[in-house]
Amino acid sequence: MATTNNKLSLSIRSKAKKDSSVTHMRTHTGEKPYRCEECNRQFSELGTLKMHIRTHTREKPYRCEECSRQFSELGNLKRHMQTHTGEKPYRCEECSRQFSELGTLKIHMRTHTGEQPYRCEECSRQFSELGNLKIHMRTHTGEKPYRCEECSRQFRQLGNLKAHMRTHTGEKPYGCEECSKQFSELGKLKKHMQTHTGEQPYRCEECSRQFSQLGSLKKHMRTHTGEKPYRCEECNKQFSQLGNLKRHMRTHTGEKPYRCEECSRQFSELGSLKIHMQTHTTLQV
Repeated sequence: MATTNNKLSLSIRSKAKKDSSVTHMRTHTGEKPYRCEECNRQFSELGTLKMHIRTHTREKPYRCEECSRQFSELGNLKRHMQTHTGEKPYRCEECSRQFSELGTLKIHMRTHTGEQPYRCEECSRQFSELGNLKIHMRTHTGEKPYRCEECSRQFRQLGNLKAHMRTHTGEKPYGCEECSKQFSELGKLKKHMQTHTGEQPYRCEECSRQFSQLGSLKKHMRTHTGEKPYRCEECNKQFSQLGNLKRHMRTHTGEKPYRCEECSRQFSELGSLKIHMQTHTTLQV
């Protein structure tokens, strides 16, 4: 009886080894004998097909015991569990930062190596992450897959839609610890914090002047380059800053948005209103 069992065990191991060898060979031959009946996509392994089928059936057989969230793949559940345990087994040897997933560590390593393996075929710009390339491609295709249900405005990135939604909800989740002022976007909070810290991390390489915001440095650089990217469609006059173009446009439209509260006189520029207000102050004295 023991001999029979040993033969059966040997037969099973032999078949498993043979099956594994056959599966491996497909990585060389490119053979994909398993086809999805829904979308005709083909796979080299039956198990991979079964996992793919769940994208059609929405089946999620793996449940997290902590929060009941469900997943279609066991690997995804295991990665998710690290959000509960706080486990970060993957450490960067350059800066000792730790990560919960190996893939995230690999992406992070590119910040040290400068590697940008994903190239845009339209403009040759390169990216360190595939997701960033996909988002960039929308600048060429014009695709805006994220739509606001309130006003139907569309966005290229989900994060931009979420930030936009706060203009409808009024939500300001980012609070300044110094003065309690709140902001709808993290970026705006970071810019605001520089008013407290006095930090000016952006330096002009021409004259060493420093700025708290990158946008301010870019505007300043035009004083050196002479660049004037904003053109008036009425008279073709060009300007280095968008604000200057907007003020100029009022010479064509006649718009005077600044009103004196004392005498109701209107002005096209705020500076002109301030100068005018001094005439009332002088009269009162």
